[in-house]
Amino acid sequence: MQTERRPPWLSIAVLGLIAASCAAADILAPYTPEQMEPAAAASAPGAGHLLGTDQLGRDLFSMLLYGGRASLSIGFLGALIAAALAVLVGTVSGLFGERLDDLLMRFTELLMSIPSVLLIIFLQALWGEADYISLSVVIGLTGWMNMSKLVRSEVRQIGESDYILAARTMEAGFWYILRRHLLPSFIPPLMFMVVSSIGQAMVAESTLSFLGLGLPLTEVSWGSLLSLSQEVMLTGSWWLIVAPGAVLVITLICVTEIGEYVRKSGNRLYSNL
Repeated sequence: MQTERRPPWLSIAVLGLIAASCAAADILAPYTPEQMEPAAAASAPGAGHLLGTDQLGRDLFSMLLYGGRASLSIGFLGALIAAALAVLVGTVSGLFGERLDDLLMRFTELLMSIPSVLLIIFLQALWGEADYISLSVVIGLTGWMNMSKLVRSEVRQIGESDYILAARTMEAGFWYILRRHLLPSFIPPLMFMVVSSIGQAMVAESTLSFLGLGLPLTEVSWGSLLSLSQEVMLTGSWWLIVAPGAVLVITLICVTEIGEYVRKSGNRLYSNL
């Protein structure tokens, strides 16, 4: 008999601690992210500055806390937008006939053939100046394709069930069928991809910031901090890349562990239905 896997409490606790610390940045951060101290520029970690400072004398610990707000917000909002689009496209594709199914799936596969970074850059260029909302929307608009194919597969499997056919015979609306009959069936496998999309959205934001296409210079995020790696190579200020890199990697590991647990728990639940 297969033993039930325990929840990844350590990952949940660490991720919760990181999120809570970022949310309480106004209380925990000793400085504001834009506050400069020229006399302490490029200082190594020490008593006055726990994680050191950058070339402008800004406290790295404070920037990490405030930057986490941006990175986590973009990650969660981008994942929610991608999930909403995936549910809509996948359900329509699975319910409304072969012709519409072929059209939507060919369009989805076309988008999947294009590197996501190129799509994000193109859409962000159309949007204009980047901010929290624009990055979240753009990342969400380019991250729904894999999830939609999963939703479509699940809908195709259960779309011919007696209770679905009965609901359609009684002229139940699309949203009613989706809410009452379809969502409970494919939420377990979808949750894994939603959780995983949070990490992917955060990586996408970091990549854009590294390329200089992320948040404006007045806004700080973990990705914008990682973009300081060029200064690290020139000045030897190793703490500028180690601290934000470690926080981002730890966060992604926690998200991955939680997502894997959600996937396996969802599979067990779905097999018992």
